[in-house]
Amino acid sequence: MTENRRTIGIVGARGHTGAELIRLVARHPALELAFVSSRELDGQRVREHVGEFAGELRYEDLSHEAVAHKGADVVVLALPNGKAGGIVAAIDAVKPDTIVVDLSADFRFDERWYYGLPELTRAGYAGQRRISNPGCYATAMQLAIAPLKAELVAPPACFGVSGYSGAGSTPSDRNDPDKLRDNLIPYALADHVHEREVTRQLGVPVEFMPHVAPHFRGITMTVNLWLRQSTTRDAIKERYADFYAGEPLLRVVDEAPWVSAIAGHHHAEIGGFALAPGGKRVVVVATLDNLLKGAATQAMQNINRALGFDEGEGIPRP
Repeated sequence: MTENRRTIGIVGARGHTGAELIRLVARHPALELAFVSSRELDGQRVREHVGEFAGELRYEDLSHEAVAHKGADVVVLALPNGKAGGIVAAIDAVKPDTIVVDLSADFRFDERWYYGLPELTRAGYAGQRRISNPGCYATAMQLAIAPLKAELVAPPACFGVSGYSGAGSTPSDRNDPDKLRDNLIPYALADHVHEREVTRQLGVPVEFMPHVAPHFRGITMTVNLWLRQSTTRDAIKERYADFYAGEPLLRVVDEAPWVSAIAGHHHAEIGGFALAPGGKRVVVVATLDNLLKGAATQAMQNINRALGFDEGEGIPRP
């Protein structure tokens, strides 16, 4: 390992988010990839699957205990929901000072874990070694709602559309291009885990209706907000601009942003700000890449902060 570099291991590296994390680590000036765990890709060179990564490192099929004994400074868990607990327990037993970043929903409701949506929760980070990464939809919803949270008189209604990479790499109807062609698939229309996540984090009830579309990556979140007092469009836009002033990975735009413009980029965009007659109903649109700002990029922001680096280290700016 190069002197002064910190080590990171990724568990569940076969998936789309794992590959994006590998790309971010490859460009990071102070991080070195120590291991990548994948049962399906065991023995294969990482560079054969992620062209941006150079070197001879190979995927390994590691047990929970083997992951813990690797001794990496940071371990990122990029696993489906319900799979993180055993690995966390092994790390707790062997090397509890390891920084663990979990990308699943397993610890988002656990008060012992820091919930890492930097633009909204940065002030709550106090050196915690256990970090829960927010959901992709949940990130878009919270960024769209937060500036007006104090003015709400009704639950925000959130219509979300994701590219099919959000359904993961395990085959299903929701990531089958043939079934998605010329189609839009609604699912989990009430009590989605991200609906509960946002309700918990913002402290206001939220209604969320997710859909998956034929494009590969990117989320469009259209949010309907009822306000206590009438206002103007200019005042709403100014409120968002002030709220997110100085945030390098968040851009407030005038028109409703397009998902095609955000794919492959590391920031989120918020715009539209359509005001209904009477001035008490506003519709806001947020877009982000579900694999990047909705997952890998946000994880890197959290890793950087936990290691004492600049939060944006190694992350391309918009």
